[in-house]
Amino acid sequence: MLRFYFVIIINIFAICYYIPRMRYCVRHKDRYSLEKRFSIAKRIVKIITITGNIRIRSFGTENLPDEGGYVMYGNHQGRFDALAVIQSHDKPFSVVMDLVRSHLPIATEVVDMMDGKRLERNNLRQQVSVIHEITDELKEGKRFLVYPEAGYEDNGNHLQPFHAGAFKCAMRSQCPIVPVVIVDSYKIFTINTLRRVTCKIYYLPPISPSEYQGMTSSDISDMVYQRIQEQLTLVLG
Repeated sequence: MLRFYFVIIINIFAICYYIPRMRYCVRHKDRYSLEKRFSIAKRIVKIITITGNIRIRSFGTENLPDEGGYVMYGNHQGRFDALAVIQSHDKPFSVVMDLVRSHLPIATEVVDMMDGKRLERNNLRQQVSVIHEITDELKEGKRFLVYPEAGYEDNGNHLQPFHAGAFKCAMRSQCPIVPVVIVDSYKIFTINTLRRVTCKIYYLPPISPSEYQGMTSSDISDMVYQRIQEQLTLVLG
């Protein structure tokens, strides 16, 4: 947690400036497009990475579809995951987060800025409603980042079981699925050091609707899990 507190303290003036600005942008979305809000979020992440001595390396960005909506399904390691993807992703996207964790400092403003969705873990009806919202927005061409593990335990580069229900929105919208592999993100805010930490993001080739046609959500979940695990094994040796 040393780096986390260091970043907060050293950027206290920037935080005091950006939090009110982000809240203003959210209240006036008619004046600030998603593209503009996303660019502000990227600027904030850049400040965090520079002052926190964090390096983000991304691979496979050419695999991201040029047009239309798609869902990125990634492994979840910690608080920095979404920020790493924001920094390495050129186009705006929305993130789906756990309701409780989405209300951490700065996270709540970033989620709102990106038109993110919040899931209540113990409220099935609310989860179904959110999935319907995501499905409709995917059809309109929006992009989403979803964590099918539905949480993290800061346990390193290890996958937790996937929740098949997370893939319903992709199935119903018939959009491409992009497996995303996050490596060493957990180190950023768990290892008590200020030495440089490198987080790697791998965007794997997209899975087209024709490729998963006729499959169940459990089958798709297993397929994405396997591809992410294979890349993790390859990277980690």
